[in-house]
Amino acid sequence: MLIKDIAKELEFPQELIDSLEKSGVNKLYPFQAQALQKGIRHKKNLVLSLPTASGKTLIAELCMVKSILDNKGGCLCLYVVPLKALASEKYEDFKSKYEHLGVNVGIATGDFDIPSTYLSKYNILIATSEKVDSLLRFRAKWLTQLLNVVVLDEIHFINDVHRGPTLEILTARLRQLNKNIQILALSATIRNAKEMADWLDAELIYSEWRPVPLKEGVFYLDGIDFSDGTNKAINISNFDELNAVCLDTVKDKGQVLVFVNSRRSTQAVSKDLIRQLSAQLSEEEKKSLKQVADKIENALGESTKICRQLAHSVRSGVAFHHAGLHYKQRKLIEEGFKQNLIKVICATPTLAAGVNLPARRVILRDYKRYQSGLGSVPIPVFEYKQCAGRAGRPKYDKYGESVVMAKTLSEYRAIFDEYINSMPEPITSKLGNESALRTHILASIASGYVYDVNDMFEFLSQTFLAFQQRTQDLIEMVSKIFEFLEQEEMIQRKGFRFYPTAFGTCISRLYIDPLSGIILKKGLKKLNGSKTISELELLYIICCCADMELLNVNRSDFTKLDIFSETNDILLDILNIGAGIIDSETSLSVTKTSWMLIDWISEEKEEIICDRFNVGPGDIRRIIETAEWLVYGARSVAKLFSFINTIDPLEKLNQRIKYGIKEELIELVILKGIGRIRARNLFKKGFKNLTDIKNATVKNLVQVPRIAEGLAQDIKQQIVKLKI
Repeated sequence: MLIKDIAKELEFPQELIDSLEKSGVNKLYPFQAQALQKGIRHKKNLVLSLPTASGKTLIAELCMVKSILDNKGGCLCLYVVPLKALASEKYEDFKSKYEHLGVNVGIATGDFDIPSTYLSKYNILIATSEKVDSLLRFRAKWLTQLLNVVVLDEIHFINDVHRGPTLEILTARLRQLNKNIQILALSATIRNAKEMADWLDAELIYSEWRPVPLKEGVFYLDGIDFSDGTNKAINISNFDELNAVCLDTVKDKGQVLVFVNSRRSTQAVSKDLIRQLSAQLSEEEKKSLKQVADKIENALGESTKICRQLAHSVRSGVAFHHAGLHYKQRKLIEEGFKQNLIKVICATPTLAAGVNLPARRVILRDYKRYQSGLGSVPIPVFEYKQCAGRAGRPKYDKYGESVVMAKTLSEYRAIFDEYINSMPEPITSKLGNESALRTHILASIASGYVYDVNDMFEFLSQTFLAFQQRTQDLIEMVSKIFEFLEQEEMIQRKGFRFYPTAFGTCISRLYIDPLSGIILKKGLKKLNGSKTISELELLYIICCCADMELLNVNRSDFTKLDIFSETNDILLDILNIGAGIIDSETSLSVTKTSWMLIDWISEEKEEIICDRFNVGPGDIRRIIETAEWLVYGARSVAKLFSFINTIDPLEKLNQRIKYGIKEELIELVILKGIGRIRARNLFKKGFKNLTDIKNATVKNLVQVPRIAEGLAQDIKQQIVKLKI
């Protein structure tokens, strides 16, 4: 159906029609037209269970934009995503498409402890689940009063243990607070889409049709057998089998995504592919790839081994992609792939859920993954389907190919039976987890949404958890959590009702687990009585928190951790802070993570940190970000309970973690453009504070390594504005 016909029928303004046609949208698929009829004309809630690249996001966009234009900009549409990377991608896309129509697009992914009322000025607000949940904890009335349409992108993330409960809670809460909002839930094909639609009182728009057909197959011996009965011979020659399957696509001007089960494998596979792939590149491509590689290598300010290895691969048109990379590096890789410069990306399966990167051929080298205590176990069918769904580039490919590598005949048969010819597992609620319930029950009481166990259970009855199973166990768990929160003085009973204490409100608004709040209170109280407080003691407390991302401990770490603990005997005085909450194995991870953070704030080189702790730059940044937030939370707890002796050390530690510096550099990093490396260079050259910089000339400053004339001039201008 032509876009102009459906647009005329639904009374789209001409400028919107022109905008769509300009962006290449001239026709709609039948299910898209059906969804728009139901979503716009009849204001129905919709669950769009459609394959990747089939245009479900466009349906949501048009429902939002039509609502905004009909209300002359006087309403809010909320676009909820599970990941920050997706939020950034949608923000850039929506701005380019709709801002010229007068639609104000905003993004919100952080600052969980403030009401963020400025966000009310936007017509479309793209936000992570956690940010929306934090706004609800502040009872942001503008959010529910202005809200007209809520889009829940990647609704299948309800199945995720970590992010699912928050997505489920905010969905139920928004529906409770505003009965008139329209819900649009988007997902790739899921098995129990009808059940999810029934929960949301929505109509299901379901299709397995793809604009770029998908061929699913298995590679075995010397060729690929596809489920449609076709096959393709692969010239193995002197190549490794995986290399040959990749090269077969690249020679045919296609791109490849290779999914493997570990970070180490992504790097190893990339290294193996370099020699073969480099020969397929034109001189112009090599020149452009060198520019991308140089940016990747210098993205951190200081080059590490992993940066150099990645840059070396990218120069040959190959990249590895995993959570250990810095987000700037991942973004450069993604952009290089979209521009068809990078021909092959070797990734862990998280990429399949993180960003929109279709490829001609998707290869699953590994369909098993190591799990602690279980060994090597097969991945879920749903995860396989997510990876396979990335095959086929719209506008470039006539079809996409998903290929699983098999080593034996029995494996070949099993892959067809258990993955290709199987349905994905149904999506199930993960809200029944005690940790998730504990956090959201405290938030519900602290925000004034519920006052007793019955209120809480009545609200939970609106969740997907209750829709799927209402059990006596849930009632008992809720009652137990109320007792726990009262015992820990986060809530208090007045008659038959419960109210938050100042402590409970503080922890809820900080957006941290109640267990983290208990650790902080207990640890800071102990340290407050000390004559001296070390950074390591504070960091150990932070790393004991339930919200902290901890480093894994291997057998090779045991001896080193014992030596570290003995050398820093102050740890022995605070080890009991987590007693009863963390086990002995976790305490080793706590010690290792504390050690890494000590190295970071001691200005250890990033490359040494990566090697010493077997981490990547992305891991360091995630841990730093979490630690910084928890130190900020610790400072709030210290102020609340008047742990005076800990407040100043925490404030200094917050700055040191943020920049990775010793205390003497805190004043210098106030300046924009000055990080840990430039600050240390300034200090070495005698510029030890802002007054020293004020008294210097631009000519003096450019003598400092890594400070060019432009930056030196900018620094001098900043000094004037600071009125030093």
